[in-house]
Amino acid sequence: MGLRVPVHVFSSDSISRAGLESQLRFQPDIHVVNTEQLSSEVVAVVATETPDPATLECVAGFRRRGVDKVILVVATLNDADLIAVIEAGVCALIRRHEVSTDRLTTLIRRAAAGESELPADLLTRLFRQVSHMQNDVLTPRGLRLAGLSPRESAILKLVAEGYDTDEIATQLSYSPRTVKNVLHGITTRFQLRNRSHAVAYALKEGLI
Repeated sequence: MGLRVPVHVFSSDSISRAGLESQLRFQPDIHVVNTEQLSSEVVAVVATETPDPATLECVAGFRRRGVDKVILVVATLNDADLIAVIEAGVCALIRRHEVSTDRLTTLIRRAAAGESELPADLLTRLFRQVSHMQNDVLTPRGLRLAGLSPRESAILKLVAEGYDTDEIATQLSYSPRTVKNVLHGITTRFQLRNRSHAVAYALKEGLI
């Protein structure tokens, strides 16, 4: 067995926190840690009713402590919240009623590997929201930017459609490493937090 993924669970509701911790403690490749053990290797799981300002500040607090892999477990989410959590740096999001031990541990493993994920319907909502912004606000003002290569654009479009790294690699006949390197280059060049933030930025700026 390889190294276990350190995970810290946070919720202002002690029952929610205890429930999530109990799901994770018996997973052989996960190690639940406390606040004194936070580091850049930790995946934080934040559970909340809705991404209110206190929740977003909590995410920001983790990032200030070097924890940049944050999974949000949320009960309700509107379109404005979606943009806010992406800009805050959340790398994965799951609705509370969809949480299962298997699903949560899969998200944690992917986050630890540098992956990010939004549910397909939320990616669609994000696409519509920022496309509306592009078509109705930016384009009439001539604010359409360029700056992505055809390969970068193709990869980001598939990310926006909900495909993971392996699926993108298969569709475009690249290696998974190439896909990861391209996405890393995009996020670094535009100073973005993760691939979800990259999709939001590219759509908003008319890059894809």
